[in-house]
Order: sequence, then structure tokens, then C-alpha cells
Amino acid sequence: MTLNAIFPFLAWFKLITKESVKADLLAGLTGAVIVLPQGVAFATIAGLPPEYGLYTAMVTPVVAALFGSSFHLVAGPTTAISIVVFSAISQYAEPGTAEYLSLTLTLTFLAGVYQLAFGLARLGALVNFVSHTVIIGFTAGAAILIATSQMKHITGISIPKGESFFHTWIDLFQNYGSINGYLIMIALVTLATALLFKKLWPKSPNLLIGMVVGSVFAWVFKDFTAGIKLVGEIPAQLPPLSRPELSLASVKMLAPQAFAVALLGLIEAVSISRAVATKSGQRIDANQEFIGQGASNIVGSFVSSYAGSGSFTRSGINYEAGAKTPLSAVFAAVFLVVVVLLIAPLTAYLPIAAMGGVILLVAYNLIDVHHIKQTLTFSKTESSILLTTFFATLFLELEFAIYLGVLLSLILFLAKTSTPNIPTLSIDDTPYSTHRKFVNIQKKPLKQCPQLRIIRIDMSIYFGSISHIQKRISNIVENEKIKHILIESSGINFIDLAGAEALVTENNRLLKENGGLYFVGLKSSVYEFAAKSCFIKNIRNDHFFDTKTQALHNIYDRMDKSICSKCQILLFKECKECKECKE
Repeated sequence: MTLNAIFPFLAWFKLITKESVKADLLAGLTGAVIVLPQGVAFATIAGLPPEYGLYTAMVTPVVAALFGSSFHLVAGPTTAISIVVFSAISQYAEPGTAEYLSLTLTLTFLAGVYQLAFGLARLGALVNFVSHTVIIGFTAGAAILIATSQMKHITGISIPKGESFFHTWIDLFQNYGSINGYLIMIALVTLATALLFKKLWPKSPNLLIGMVVGSVFAWVFKDFTAGIKLVGEIPAQLPPLSRPELSLASVKMLAPQAFAVALLGLIEAVSISRAVATKSGQRIDANQEFIGQGASNIVGSFVSSYAGSGSFTRSGINYEAGAKTPLSAVFAAVFLVVVVLLIAPLTAYLPIAAMGGVILLVAYNLIDVHHIKQTLTFSKTESSILLTTFFATLFLELEFAIYLGVLLSLILFLAKTSTPNIPTLSIDDTPYSTHRKFVNIQKKPLKQCPQLRIIRIDMSIYFGSISHIQKRISNIVENEKIKHILIESSGINFIDLAGAEALVTENNRLLKENGGLYFVGLKSSVYEFAAKSCFIKNIRNDHFFDTKTQALHNIYDRMDKSICSKCQILLFKECKECKECKE
């Protein structure tokens, strides 16, 4: 293993110049201003004191930047991860208590261990098999849950702790008479200000401005109602050292939820880094991203940080702001430390209702309306994944909703690959053709040999697809009464042991009837596996061919010549040559 593989930041350190440092400084300053209100909001969603969102934004981006592969991904607290953390820990401890904090750190550590293990095991490709629709459905459901969780702060209606999504809205409707109009006005003013600044000055820190205006509005009306509660002062300090609770009981209790957090975090991080990479032209190493995310969460759990992942908003802004290297994420963390040390005491004047207004906007931005409409319009399969994940998020445990969406995504993927396309081919006998060209008979009506059927398998032969392939072979043998079957194999990417055994069985069945299963054009990697697994030996060496001419010539010699003598099709050159010899 090279030094660059252990310390990937050594590779991009060489790219640092005066110009790149200047660009990264500006991008980092922008990122620090953006993450300040987000960190406070996300920690609130996670059921943690506000400062923990800021600690997370100071620590995880640095570690993820140093050990990840993306130049522009900015890690830290995210909405989706925050609500999963709340869902996972609130069933065991009261939000905000010392026990709650300790279990959150344990959850973060375990999620990091999962992620690091996946990265070291080179399992980055697994993300490719999870439909992005799972994330779209989950985040849309999470957005509604987040908005629902803020209703008690915005309306002033008392909601019992631990209420489900459905029961929370029942409580709101039943107690609508207890609504505090001043709190609603504070939230709406905050929300409207943030939206206005976003529209008029897109690059302005609109969430921060909205919180400031909401705080001023609350101060003006503080004498008219006693219901305006404040967030409280955030400690002006660096992230203190912490220690996750790693007792056997805690690890066993949180291991399943930590896996869900790890899986969601990895999907988010890799999806976002690849999305930004399509603009920057950079190549992303998913395994290295897994390692970076895992390391950031493990380190974060010892420095008062909770589980984080890649942020689409901050990563996109980081790229748009002109960041050149991951140093921008490091600068953002450093600037955030300076900002927190200077203005942390001012949070004592921030009303919870204003924070609720900001969180409503964050929740709204989570809903990907464009992709949801596109999915529901054009794909029934993806629609089923989206809707299942969405409703599971609303009405079931959040970690189960993630598992269910991922599982359904994989099942549908396997279902699609389990029925490979197997077209029938024939020889294109166009005059003056110098090559034996196989053509799909559905695209061009061609004559076929009465003793040989040529088919092409356009996907891998594995345990999931072999039943479909066997059925196709059986139909040829039983319905078309053909004993020789040539498989054009250039589209086969791999053959597993179950697939190999099934093909050997089919070949043995054909051999008993003086036929056989033949292969032409196997890829070198597939051929190598076939040789090592004794697949070639069990089928027989003389059933594998490198060229079509070689295959057809050899198979022709094995055909029933009594049938050939009566055949008028004369599809192959060998047929025509044999007839000329007889004449």
C-alpha cells in the first residue's frame, strides 16, 4: 500500500498554489457563514443542544476532506442524518440529557466504524446498486417529519413527547384554539425574510439574515406574550473532548440503528460528490469516500460531534464559490471556529420560533419536486421505490424505512437482471459479405438452420438469471426440436458457480440426445473463471470457440447429415460446399 493510499491528502497537497489558496479561502469563508445557522438548526432537529451542530461542522469536514477523494464535498451535519439520529436515540433517552448525548456519540462512533470497514473492504461499488430514488423518497418523507416536529414551537401548542407523525397532527387539530399568533408571526417573518433575500441576493447568507430579523421581531413583541422561548447562549469554545459509551449493552442496542445511519451517510456522500464531480470533471473514488466519512465520524465521536455526511447545499456552494482543493473545507471549519468564538453569546436572543421558521425552509428545500414528478411520470418501477420509502418514512421507524427502500431497490434490480434479453440470431448472408455476421432475427427476417439455434445472452449468468436462461433453452429443445445451441457470449460479463452448474446440466441433457451447448466469443475474464472452476472441462473443451467461423465449422460436423441432405436452406458455407461436392 502506497503512502498516498494511506494519506490521500498528500496527492492534492501538490496542487496547492497561491491562486488556489486564495480561492479556497473565499470559498471557506462563504461556507462558514452558510453552515452557522444550519448547524444550529440541524442539532435542534437531532434533539441536541445547538452547539453540537457547530462542533460537528468544525470537526467532520476537516477529517473527511483529508481522507476523502472529492475536492469539493463538504461534510458535516445534515438534515436527513439528524432526523435519523433523533429517531434512533429518542426511544432510549430524553433529548438533551447527558444520557442522550452519550448514546448519540456511541451511535456516531459505530456508524463511523461501519463506514470505515466498508471502505477498507473496497465495497464502494455497493452504492451503485441503490437507486437514488430511495434518497429522494426518504428525504421527502423526512422533510415532512421535520416540519411536523417544529409545529409545537411555531404554534405554541403542547405536544406530548414521542408522538408519531399521525398523532402529532391530530393533537394540533384538536388544540388549534391554543395557537400563539405571535410565535406564528415570528416564524413567518423569519421564513419570508430568508426567502426574500434568497431571491433578491442569491449569494447572501439568507438563513442567517432571516434569524436576525426574526430575533428583532421577537424582541419587539416580547412584552405582548410570555410564550416566546429562546434558544439560549451557545458556549463560545472549541469542541470539547468526549467519550462515546462503548459498553457491550450500548453497542448491541445501537448497532442496527448505526448501520442505517452509516448506509444513509454513505449514499448521501457518494451521490453528492459524484453530482459535483460531473461539473468539475473530477473522478471520485467511492471506497476512499467511505474511508473519509468513516474516519470523520469516528474522530468526531471523541470531539463532541454527532454523525455527519456530505451536504448537497454546502458542497454545491463550495464549488460555485470557486474552491480548488479540499483545503476550502478546512478553511470553512477554521472560520466557523472564529465566528462562534465571537458571536456565540448572541444566540441567547434567538427565539425557538425563528429557528422553527428556518427549519421549515430547510425542510422544504429537501423535497426534490422536479425528480419526484419525473419519477412518477416516467417510471413505474422507480415510482414504487419512491412511494414505498416515502410512506415508510412517515409511518414506520426511520431506519426501517431506509432498509426497506434499499431492499426494494435491490430486489427490483435483481428482478431486472434475472430476466436477461436472449434474442435469436442467424447468419446474414448478404452477397459479397466476407464475415459471418450474426443478426437478431427480430430486426431482420433471416433463414434459420433446422438443426442449430444461435442465441445471444445480453447479461451475466448467475443464480438469479439461470432459471430464465434454462427455460429459454428448454423451449428451444422441446418446442423447436433442436439439439445444438450456440451461445454468442460477448455480452456475458460473468458466470457464477450456480450458473456454471446449471449450464453443465443443460449440456449433459443435450449430449444424451447427440446435441450440445456451445459458446463463442467469451470475454477473457469470463473464460479465465470458467477454466479455473472446471466449467470448460465439464462442458468439454471442444464446445468453446474463439471465432464464429470456427464455431459453425465444428458444429456443422456434428449435425445429423441425414437431415442436412434434405435441407434446402443451405444457411452455412459448409452446407453449400457439401452440396457442391455431391453434385
